[in-house]
Amino acid sequence: MSEEHGPELELTSALVPLFVITNGRGLPPDQEYERTALVTAYKGASAAARTLSPEARTIMELVADGFLSVAEVAGHTHLPLGIVRILLAQMEESGLILVRKSVPRAERVDRELLGAVLDGLKTRFGA
Repeated sequence: MSEEHGPELELTSALVPLFVITNGRGLPPDQEYERTALVTAYKGASAAARTLSPEARTIMELVADGFLSVAEVAGHTHLPLGIVRILLAQMEESGLILVRKSVPRAERVDRELLGAVLDGLKTRFGA
């Protein structure tokens, strides 16, 4: 486009609704990626990336050489986190990427139980 008609519109511009990027698809409940989940591309998946949407291709380029968190992918692509999660779900289902789930937080320890164990150890071994 010439400059007198304005800059070229990108697919992710404000004029294109976000549901167009995801083809109207929602996020499956079993693929609700946490922000800290790590994403990388499978080796050899870059050949299949030619058939992806521009946004999904950008994600493939970002994660091709290592791991990025879901939040980092959203930051680099300037897409909302929900849209990135949907794109990642589509790419994972296609076998293009690997998503490593976040390590779950440790559960709170029952202080009474720990006290009882400590008392038992003191009784058994003396202290």
